Amino acid sequence: MRLSELKAGERAIITEFESSELELKLMEMGCLPGEEIVVEQIAPLGDPISVRISGYSLSLRKNEAKQILVSK
Repeated sequence: MRLSELKAGERAIITEFESSELELKLMEMGCLPGEEIVVEQIAPLGDPISVRISGYSLSLRKNEAKQILVSK
């Protein structure tokens, strides 16, 4: 399942990243496979998505969220 498929309030565990470029960017911010991620808000048009991970909020573009694979 992809992060972009979750609804506001849902939780999941990051399993992997499809893009090595995105993986590096997120890992520098402390987002690692195995971390729990919570979708806080989704903008009215679906972009961006606000998530909480490792104790802080992060905004992701929908195309970035599509590259993050998660499991519930």
